[in-house]
Amino acid sequence: MQDARQEQGPVRAPDFPANATWLQGGPLRLGDLRGRPVLLDFWDYTCVNCLRTLPYVTEWHRRYSPLGLTVVGVHAPEFSFAREGGNVLRAVHEHDIQYAVLLDNDYALWQAYANRFWPAKYLVDGEGYLRYYHFGEGNYQQTEDAIQALLRESFPQILLPGLMEPLRAEDQPGAVCYRVTPELYLGYQRGSIGNAAGIEPDRPATYRDPGKHIDAHAYLDGDWLLAGEYLARPAGAAGESRLTVPYMAKEVNLVIHPPTYGGGATITVTQDGAPLPADDAGPDVAATGGTALLTVDAPRMYRIVNNRDIDRHELTLTTASDGVALYAFTFTSCLVPGEEETPA
Repeated sequence: MQDARQEQGPVRAPDFPANATWLQGGPLRLGDLRGRPVLLDFWDYTCVNCLRTLPYVTEWHRRYSPLGLTVVGVHAPEFSFAREGGNVLRAVHEHDIQYAVLLDNDYALWQAYANRFWPAKYLVDGEGYLRYYHFGEGNYQQTEDAIQALLRESFPQILLPGLMEPLRAEDQPGAVCYRVTPELYLGYQRGSIGNAAGIEPDRPATYRDPGKHIDAHAYLDGDWLLAGEYLARPAGAAGESRLTVPYMAKEVNLVIHPPTYGGGATITVTQDGAPLPADDAGPDVAATGGTALLTVDAPRMYRIVNNRDIDRHELTLTTASDGVALYAFTFTSCLVPGEEETPA
């Protein structure tokens, strides 16, 4: 087990804030959990990496909570709408999270752990000391092995199951993950809008796509409102609004908020100048009859593209739905063993 004590000596794990808002399973205090190992999972429900680790965390809870493990999900929001308890609770139910979840909206626990990553996992032993941590995806068997080691320390006679097999083919040893387009934020605070004519912050404006595109930038055409965190189609916009993103990846995801004044939104998806084919469509896109449509009905991450292989593409989203807000693209690249193909 990667023991945090070997790096910096015994470190007492910070306790949960006394005024924390618990969505379920709380309030808890580490002092009341002495004798039980505790797994903290810092996550955000709009984060693709967090969502990919959730099946492992929920399975560890199912396996080990009856044997003495306490699992706590610490929800630290990246975007302002993810501070709303109702939005997080919807995700908790959608992903069948049964363990305790607290809202860390002011990042109090995040800062107490000096955390900088989504997702991040910290293991606290039965005496309240930090013993293990892991940032990002992967190393699932290593983390589960650390859980089992702390359970054996607390309960020497315990009988434990074998370590989980990978839940996804791309989690297996030998899977290849290529370098892809980095995360692309669409608000002006961190965004990379590529229109040469510049941007108009916090006000509706009409943009024209310059036609020449480079990777890791988004290109606007039509009426848009560029805010600090997001890009939105303004109320009363004329015609259609388009967004084009050149990228290299296998999968493309986008965090979207539907119009705040009610109703959903519809977005047409094209890739390389043609409707996104059904074989390359993500689970949230309906690609039938020569069209590919994305319906936005809740503030969350939408899985738009799942290409058959990794290559360079241009993705265009077109909408006439006033008020729909686009926050950030994420791109993933892992291929399962035996399907490796060097990207062009």
